[in-house]
Amino acid sequence: MAIEPLAIGVCSWSLQVTNVPELKNFLDKLKIDVVQIACGDPHHASWAEGDAMPAAAKAAGFRMCGAMLGFPGEDYTTPQTIEKTGGFGDPATRAERLKHFQWGLARTKELGLSDLMLHAGFIPEVGSPERRSFLDTLAQVADLAQAAGVIVAFETGQESAALLRRTLDELQAPNLKINFDPANMLLYDKDDPLAVLDLLAPDIRSVHVKDANRPKVKGTWGEEVPLGTGQTNTRAFIKALKRIGYRGPLCIEREVGTQQERFHDIEHGIRFLRECLAEA
Repeated sequence: MAIEPLAIGVCSWSLQVTNVPELKNFLDKLKIDVVQIACGDPHHASWAEGDAMPAAAKAAGFRMCGAMLGFPGEDYTTPQTIEKTGGFGDPATRAERLKHFQWGLARTKELGLSDLMLHAGFIPEVGSPERRSFLDTLAQVADLAQAAGVIVAFETGQESAALLRRTLDELQAPNLKINFDPANMLLYDKDDPLAVLDLLAPDIRSVHVKDANRPKVKGTWGEEVPLGTGQTNTRAFIKALKRIGYRGPLCIEREVGTQQERFHDIEHGIRFLRECLAEA
């Protein structure tokens, strides 16, 4: 089923669901039917259905806009722990994670989808001795995805927008795109999302909508907050997305709080996003 431009959706892992009927029930309560769905590996939002999850999801009646992949061993306790353990950053785990990535590609196809989102890891700066091998790994990611007919969108935040732009330009892989998360840029204390949107605009494939405040102490996490209450300036962000011609869905992500607290924050976020879209 086609998804209309700027349709409001939600990230399945934000609802902390463990099976497809539970996800469908939450979506019905929220009165939306668009979802970016976790692939379901043991580390990142596993599914009780196991290998039968794709068939169950396709039969459930909601619309999926893409899949999300996490890697076992990623540690988000602090910015420093995720820098060491995230994505393809650690050379010692790359071979294993490329295999896991291939599993994610297969799961994406089983879901009937063409888009897979993930964090690539902290991209080494230009001139760093680690940069060449990291880019070679991302080139392998592009080749594997191309063979599977999948577009891979790297989620923003762990690097500056300028570094991400430089990296994509160097790789020249048409199936490597961007999952733009404005709040991550604040949580990791990187960029002003509104100031860098145009730089990344040509490659923005999907969007996470969440809000945050920058960290008060350098080297610590910023604070994720309900939509409209932080420093992301969601109203201006939605207007800017329309200005650059973005036509994908707006998937609300909420990663703190209990399941019930997240549900209420997402419910609020849907109402707030509708106001933003009406104003834009």
